[in-house]
Parts: sequence; structure tokens; C-alpha cells
Amino acid sequence: MAASKPEGMIDGRPLHPESLMMSYGYDPALSEGAIKCPIFQTSTFVFKTAEEGKSFFELAYGLRRPNPNEQIGLIYSRLNNPDLEVLEDRLTLWDRAEEAAVFASGMAAISTSLLAVLRPGDLILHSEPVYGGTDYLLKHILPLFGIRVVGFTAGTPIEQVEERLRHNHMAENLAMIFLETPANPTNALVDIAACAAMAGRLGRERRPIIAVDNTFLGPLWQHPLAHGADLVLYSATKYIGGHSDVIAGVALGSTALITQIKAFRTILGTMAGAHTGWLLLRSLETLKLRMTAQMKTARHVADFLADHPKVARVHYLGHLSAHDPQYAIYQRQCLAPAG
Repeated sequence: MAASKPEGMIDGRPLHPESLMMSYGYDPALSEGAIKCPIFQTSTFVFKTAEEGKSFFELAYGLRRPNPNEQIGLIYSRLNNPDLEVLEDRLTLWDRAEEAAVFASGMAAISTSLLAVLRPGDLILHSEPVYGGTDYLLKHILPLFGIRVVGFTAGTPIEQVEERLRHNHMAENLAMIFLETPANPTNALVDIAACAAMAGRLGRERRPIIAVDNTFLGPLWQHPLAHGADLVLYSATKYIGGHSDVIAGVALGSTALITQIKAFRTILGTMAGAHTGWLLLRSLETLKLRMTAQMKTARHVADFLADHPKVARVHYLGHLSAHDPQYAIYQRQCLAPAG
């Protein structure tokens, strides 16, 4: 089972995430000395006493507040599982988030997170384009629940977006700003910090939550929380999984926000299974190596295509020039063009 989070230090020097991916959050002594976290392929966990089980369930369903240093024990794999707990601990390292939640797919992460935050009468503002599944959720599913959806094209000056919201008296109902940056499939960028500043100006009674789908740059090449985002979302099927043998999603943010999302995950049943968690733990150990190699290879492919007579345009962040309006965003916000 999972251990309490270690400090991740050797002789006072912090270890990098790629080193911590090998052992962070896991105590072999709790699993018969196994150096790698086993697959906890079980639906249910045994309680030492009926009273212990009662206490765990009270915490799981919010019937009471935890005592100091008290954590929920293992109950049922729809609520918690050691593979997922270790995985969630390790995922927080890349984005420097307080907490993480793992889901059965990227769309499960997005839909559960949005349903946990939004209520009838709320407005969600989103960048365009977005992934096809997200687009369908925004335009066809959320309106069924009385949630208003407004989009803006990536690249639109944020001042114009804000003026539109104010002019149409939409700001008071704005509950979330959902960004996909870089966008699928155009690689268009949205300024996260500018959107966070706009949220601060508009949110007098409640600040809108800034959610960012960071799938296209992954946890290595962009860190939305550092630029003012509240929630980071991934399709872990892509870079994080990396082997085309697992479908999963991730949400990261503050403890308060992720706790709210996990409550919905428990009832909607959208969490990932133990085997998925184990596969992703395997993948995290090579994440930096894989993403770095993919980033270098993609540059060669993009350069080749840019010079090809039959190719009109290549949408590649590494080809942005100083005169491009998105270049400044890329320089502030992104660490590499990714793959």
C-alpha cells in the first residue's frame, strides 16, 4: 500500500522528478519487500475492526472532518487503491500540485472535473479549437444541465474576450475558463496568465476556476499551475502512458479542489483501475527520456515537412518566429515544443 510522502532529498539536495519516479510515495515494507509496487487487483480491503471500517467510510463520504494527520484508509477500489495512491503522489511532482486524481480516460477526467465544479445557470468560457470529445461535452452535454457555454478562438486578445463578457452581462455567471493550450490539432496557444488575470478582475464574488488541458505539452514542457491555473488536466493515454496500451486521465490542483473532484469521481465511478495505475507507474519511470527523445525527433520531422514542396504549412511550435503574435506566449509559458 502507499506510504506517506517522503521528502525526496539526499543530503539536503532535492531529487528531480525523474529520479523520484522510481520510488516516491511507496514503502516496500508495506508490500512484502517488493521493490516495485505490486498490482493490487482487488475490489475490497479488509478492516481490522468494524469500528475502523465505520471511521473510514465517514471520511470517504464527508460525514465528518478528519482529525489532525488522519488519512482515509483503504476501503474499496472505486474509492481508493494503493496503485492509484502511489501514482497520484508521483504525478504531483511534475506540476508541483498539492493533489492528483487519476481517471479511466482523459474524457473521464475532464467531464468529472467540470461536473464537480459547474452548476445550472453557470457559464463556462472555453478556447477553440479543443479536442473533439471535449467539444462535444461542451456543446452538447453541458447545456442539458443548464450550463451556458461560450467559446473564443485561440489567439483572440484576452482584452477583447473580457469586453465581450462584460458587454453581454455574462461575467457574473462565469464559473470556469477552460483552456486547451496548445490546441488540438492546430497547436494554437492561449495565454494562461492573461486568462488568470482576467478571472481575477471578473470574479468579484467568486473567482472563476482556470482549467487547462495540458495534454499536448505534457507535464515536462508546460506547467499551467505556475502561470495561474487552478486545475491541470491530461489524457494520460498520450505522453504519460506512452506505450499505446493504456487509456487514462489525470486532474491536478489544490487539495480542496481535487477533494471536490474525487467526491464526484467516487459516485460517477470514473476512476482508473489498479492495472491501469500500475501501467502508468511503469511509464512514469521513462517519461522524461521518452518525451525528450520525441521532442528532438519531432523537430527533424517538422523541418523536413516545412521544406517539402507539397506541404503548405506546418503547425509546429518550434517554428514560431519573433514576429508571430504567439511567439511571446510560447517564450513565457512553454519550455519546449514537444512532439
